[in-house]
Amino acid sequence: MSGYRYKRVLLKLSGEALMGEGVYGIDPAVTDRLAHQVADLRNDGIEVGVVVGGGNIFRGMAGAAKGMDRAQADYMGMLATVMNALALQDAFERAGCECRVMSAIQMNEVCEPYIRRRAMHHLEKGDVVIFAAGSGNPYFTTDTAAALRACEIDADCLIKATKVNGIYDKDPVKNDDAVRFDTISYHEVLVRGLQVMDTTATALCQDNNMPIIVLNIEGEDTIKRALAGEPIGTVVVEED
Repeated sequence: MSGYRYKRVLLKLSGEALMGEGVYGIDPAVTDRLAHQVADLRNDGIEVGVVVGGGNIFRGMAGAAKGMDRAQADYMGMLATVMNALALQDAFERAGCECRVMSAIQMNEVCEPYIRRRAMHHLEKGDVVIFAAGSGNPYFTTDTAAALRACEIDADCLIKATKVNGIYDKDPVKNDDAVRFDTISYHEVLVRGLQVMDTTATALCQDNNMPIIVLNIEGEDTIKRALAGEPIGTVVVEED
């Protein structure tokens, strides 16, 4: 495991990241690329947990905006994350990577219930653990679930994998003069209202001194290179 700064990491994937160039669903090319990156980390001795969103299938907030009961819509979103988790598990196992799916909502026929000590045991054995169904509670995002699970499993850092190569002072898609940060503090992220993760997730990471690495999932070996200390993406840490 030489050359890596972190031994145990929590990887947060958005559902949208799984779509690739599509507008809905899961692109197998994306899950296969992710699987090989994660398998390489596992083979190098890194313990990997994953939290995946469900926005490529259903977003609770979008359903609520159209008049659905918010809690009901959020539960539907949680089920979407389970579908994504099972797709990732299939890709990981085809890449030769032992993988467990643990759900915050019990559905024993398709995955394990989330139990913290059991999850940590799986990680210590070298299995990748995918945490599905968010935190199991409506009104909380999968970003918050990722921050929560990262703290619960004693991860060394949380990696937020997106379609953007870091955190900018403004939307880089709409502003050509947007400036990317190499490092930034939790406080500045919160004060500036930068859309890294939702405020609850960022505050939870700040309270528990959990570093966040924001990077572009579409690059080649970006996760591995970031964990090795290369200046990829943006690192969110406590102020000196």
